[in-house]
Amino acid sequence: MINTRQLLVASALLLFTCVNMNAQKIVKLWETNPPTSNEITEAERYERNGGWVTNVSAPDLTIYQPDKAKNTGMTVVICPGGGYSGLAIEHEGVMFAKWLNEQGITAAILKYRMPNKHKEIPLDDAQQAIRYVREHAGDLGIDADKVGIAGFSAGGHLAATASTHYAIKGTSTRPDFSILFYPVITMEVATHGGSKLNLLGDKPSAADMHTFSNEKQINVNTPPAILLLSDDDRTVPPANSTSYYNALKQNNVPAAMYIFPEGGHGWGMRENFKYHTQMLDLLGTWLKDIQNKQ
Repeated sequence: MINTRQLLVASALLLFTCVNMNAQKIVKLWETNPPTSNEITEAERYERNGGWVTNVSAPDLTIYQPDKAKNTGMTVVICPGGGYSGLAIEHEGVMFAKWLNEQGITAAILKYRMPNKHKEIPLDDAQQAIRYVREHAGDLGIDADKVGIAGFSAGGHLAATASTHYAIKGTSTRPDFSILFYPVITMEVATHGGSKLNLLGDKPSAADMHTFSNEKQINVNTPPAILLLSDDDRTVPPANSTSYYNALKQNNVPAAMYIFPEGGHGWGMRENFKYHTQMLDLLGTWLKDIQNKQ
C-alpha cells in the first residue's frame, strides 16, 4: 500500500518530468575557455522565480527537441532579452522554446554572457551557438541548412548582429533566417540607452556605434527576417525595427513586419499580450513559408 510520503515523492517526480520532458540536454557552449573574458566575478543569480538571470559568465545552450513525428528539421537559437544586463530566460526563452517544439522545430536557448562593456562577447557566444548546432546536426536530427536565430529586445540586437556580422569560413555562422521581437537595432539616435551602455561602454567610439547599428550592416546576403513589435513601445522605439526592415527591402532581402497597435515592450510569450494569439498565428505561417522556400 502506498503511504503518504511515497505519494508525495511520486507526485514530485511526475511534476519534474512534466516540466523537463522537452529539455533534452544542456551543453557547455565552449569546450575550453571563451576567447575573451567579460571580467564578471560574481556568481550567477536567478531571480523572479528563476525567470531572470544576471551575472552570466558561463554560457550554455539548453536544447529542446520536438517529437520525432513532428520534426521539420528546422532549428532556432533563442536569445532572450534583458538590456545586456540580464536574461528574461522564462517568457523570452523557455516558453518560446516549447511553442517552437509544438511547431516541430528544435529550439536552443542561448544563455549568453553579459558583455560588461566588452562588445565582442555576446556575438562570440551567438556565433558559437550556431556552430554547435550545425556541427551536431546529425545527432540532433536537424537540417544544418535550416538554422535560424531569434531574439527579444537586446537579444533581438544580438540576433540582428549575428545576421549581419557572420563568419563564412569553416562552419558558417550565418543564420538562415531571423525572428526579431521588439528588437534593439541601432546604437545611434533611436537606441535603447541601457543596452548601448552595457555593450559599448560609457564613451563608445563613432566606429563602434556604426558597426553595431545593424540597420547599416545589411547587404544582399543578410538572411530573411520577421519583426514583431508594438506601436506604443516606449522602451525600444519602433524606429529600430522600421529602419531594419527598410534596409532589408533596399537590399531585396525577404522580410515581414507586424506592428501591433498596443502592448508596449517585453511581452514575449505572455498570454496577457492582447495580440498573443494573432502574433503566434502570423509567426507560425511565416515559419512554414520559410521552411517551404529553403
